[in-house]
Amino acid sequence: MKEQAGGSRVAGERREQMLRAALDVIVERGYADTRIADVAERTGTSPALVIYYFKTRDQLLTEAIRYSEDTWYAEYLRRLEKIPTAAGRLTELIGMNCLPGTDPEPHSYWLLWLDLWALSPRNPGVAAVREKSDERWREAIRSIVLAGQEAGEFAPIDADDFTITLSALLDGLAVQIALDDPAVPPERTYDLAMRFAAGQLGFEWEPAPAGRRTRKRGS
Repeated sequence: MKEQAGGSRVAGERREQMLRAALDVIVERGYADTRIADVAERTGTSPALVIYYFKTRDQLLTEAIRYSEDTWYAEYLRRLEKIPTAAGRLTELIGMNCLPGTDPEPHSYWLLWLDLWALSPRNPGVAAVREKSDERWREAIRSIVLAGQEAGEFAPIDADDFTITLSALLDGLAVQIALDDPAVPPERTYDLAMRFAAGQLGFEWEPAPAGRRTRKRGS
């Protein structure tokens, strides 16, 4: 039993290493130009071993994107446990999407979503990942809004309409951040998103002074 447990742990670590390597290669070369051989070389293994774990290239790449998202949400949930108010939780969620040093994944990983959106219309596997991702993302926002309304923190607006609008706003701003648009730096996207959320939901929020926006947590 101990040997089996040890073997399972090693296999899990090796699989995670391959997923991480796949993410790095996708960021560097793009989804379409990422090959099994690239991931094998990055992890010091053989292409045959990568195929053993993931069967196909598309499965490897879609699971890598799903792994990245799962990692993000695990950190998001861990942080939320320490934040008592809905306004604080929404502030943290927006910060994790906009501010460098707040997102648990490297800034470069945001390029993954450009590939995800671009490939979704023509790749059923990627489309399925995108659909599940959007459902999960909207539910994260919606659950905070409903909790805030129940606690009397937020105005009684339509939670579904707000969720769709905020998620679309954050996705659009994420494109500008991923492209390093000098006119739309991360701090500005954060302020714009927070101003919109506070105005719609009716809670107080003031932008931090310039130079002090690397991280902002709610109370």
